[in-house]
Amino acid sequence: MKKISTIACAALAGGILFSATGSAQPASPNTKLRPDRTVLLYQENPVKISDPVQGKTIEALGLEMKDDNGLSGAETMNDEGNIGNISDLARFDLYFPKKPNGQLAVVCPGGGYVIVSSYNEGVYVADWMLSQGITVAVVKYRLPNGHWEVPLEDVQNVFRYCREHAAEWNIDQIGVIGFSAGGHLAASAETLYTDAATRPDFSILVYPVIAFDQTPSHRGTRFSLIGNDEKWTSTEGKSADQWIADQKLHEELIEKYTLSNMVTPDTPPTFIVQSTDDNVVPVINSIIFYNRLVDNGVSAEMHLYPKGGHGWGFSTTKFVRRDGLGYAREEFEASLGRWLKGLKAE
Repeated sequence: MKKISTIACAALAGGILFSATGSAQPASPNTKLRPDRTVLLYQENPVKISDPVQGKTIEALGLEMKDDNGLSGAETMNDEGNIGNISDLARFDLYFPKKPNGQLAVVCPGGGYVIVSSYNEGVYVADWMLSQGITVAVVKYRLPNGHWEVPLEDVQNVFRYCREHAAEWNIDQIGVIGFSAGGHLAASAETLYTDAATRPDFSILVYPVIAFDQTPSHRGTRFSLIGNDEKWTSTEGKSADQWIADQKLHEELIEKYTLSNMVTPDTPPTFIVQSTDDNVVPVINSIIFYNRLVDNGVSAEMHLYPKGGHGWGFSTTKFVRRDGLGYAREEFEASLGRWLKGLKAE
């Protein structure tokens, strides 16, 4: 990792790098909880950000971006905390519990790889995790814009940073949790890791996108990550050799990012949860991943609730008027809490 530059948040007052959608300034989440630290992955020095959720201190790692997502201009954000156009301001928010239990969760919010749902599947997740004694890193990752390497590169950089500080923070298990397209990113983290530092110790997948093949799934997530089908099948401006090469690469990417194909006996223990009536990401995505885990002897637990739809995240009535999983929320949280505690006992 490169040298870290740190600055207090108070010194960053003023200046807007966000363009808020629908208002001059995006609404804050319905919680006073704020990160202890925000870490900028690719900035050489701390810069001004107007994200309502940012740390008391800002660090800049100045890492090299191996891949560029091709996006430019200011980030966007709406009143629900959905951040768009994330590029070189990719970052993660660190939250430290008062009584840490030795676990850290890297959080990957969803949003079809076109936005990051930073409230519903970010800060509200941190609120619950902290109540369990879990340290949290919420990733506001670069959106791929057809550059498939980019989001996972960001998450793996977060893992490397957290591994380097694990002893300092008294952390002995670092896992990942992801939602929808963020579930695809979390499943990528647990199956496409490059070394011990980037391998999660556990994984939690919440209504995850898994399949990029002909299995019913979410096409928008696939198109955002690897490009739409027309990009690959079009012959315009391509030689015959280039067109053939594109077909081969497209098939390889579909195979690779249908993440059930990538499960091995070394895939970490996984907790999966989804609603059967999810009309955005068909529940078969969770089922095929669970089956592949079991086939490979990986410890896996899955909960399928009959109702709830898609996108309920951690938006309980503590934060919003209606909880999409309200009837089963207590059961879900109890099951997840029990599973996480069980990891410490293994």
